Amino acid sequence: MTTTLKSKLQDDLNTAIKERDELRSSTLRLTLTAITKEEVAGKEKRELSDDEVLKVITREAKKRREAAEAFAQGGRAESAEREKAEGELLAGYLPKQLSDDELNTIVAEAVEEVRAAGAEGPKAMGAIMKIVNPKVAGQADGGRVAAAVKKLLQG
Repeated sequence: MTTTLKSKLQDDLNTAIKERDELRSSTLRLTLTAITKEEVAGKEKRELSDDEVLKVITREAKKRREAAEAFAQGGRAESAEREKAEGELLAGYLPKQLSDDELNTIVAEAVEEVRAAGAEGPKAMGAIMKIVNPKVAGQADGGRVAAAVKKLLQG
């Protein structure tokens, strides 16, 4: 039987609690709570697929990165470090991120495809994003993708 990502998180939480790893256990607790919240949202309770769980983990990791930046700008280095550590812990559950070269290659292919269809300039960005996003789902932050697309469209 294959273990789901959610059950892996649960097992890791149990291990962290036994080892008295406060950072890991609190981070995993918050993430599992976010997953459960997502499962009961809507009209009826459902079990999330691994892809949906990955989206929740990605969203939680992004929250940690943004909070770390906000704390750093606010002069609260200790809080920023904790948020950063939590974000790195969650990143361990995400697929390997694409390198800039890999991302640029995927974006360049999409730009060629859209230009072949006749779209040009900044208006083509939406069409390009529609092609690129499914290919890089979970492997590149949306901001990175958008920046790469803009750079290629302008240059």
